[in-house]
Amino acid sequence: MELTRRDAVAALAAIGVGGGVVYGATELREGRGPGESGETPTSADDTGALLETTVALAEIIYPPEVTETESFVRTFVSGRIEDDDARREAMVDAADALDADARSEHGASFRELEPEEGDALLETLGMSQVDPNPEGDERQRIRYYLVNELLYGLMRSPKGGQLVGIENPPGYPGGLDAYQQGPE
Repeated sequence: MELTRRDAVAALAAIGVGGGVVYGATELREGRGPGESGETPTSADDTGALLETTVALAEIIYPPEVTETESFVRTFVSGRIEDDDARREAMVDAADALDADARSEHGASFRELEPEEGDALLETLGMSQVDPNPEGDERQRIRYYLVNELLYGLMRSPKGGQLVGIENPPGYPGGLDAYQQGPE
């Protein structure tokens, strides 16, 4: 299942983020993907680095059926932070914390790790058991602002919803048939 920018825009629209649609359209019109400024990011305090980190994270946490996640993740995350400085700062802080853990454990930022190393780091951090909390400790903020944010975007897209049997996620018209039939 290939996720596209269009899927990300649909997910943003479903959660009421209209700025993401405008942002994505502007980036496409200018001939580059969201977050592609032509510069190589050097630290997670940069939006480009945040996008690189979230792309690397999505490749690990998204189910194996999901392919080609980069354009989806870049568009979704860019739309979420476009007009929300507080969310952007919180996500950048969470990415900085994840990078610090990766450097401590593997000597490289999270986005530079091989997927197996990244998965092992997430397991070491206990990401599958930690409770997400925007005001909590470092691990809780990583779970809330990075892991859950990416999973939320995936599940709000129609294609992502199909993975878990939600053929008509809230916010999408499905017609009368969608309400009269159970999942296949």
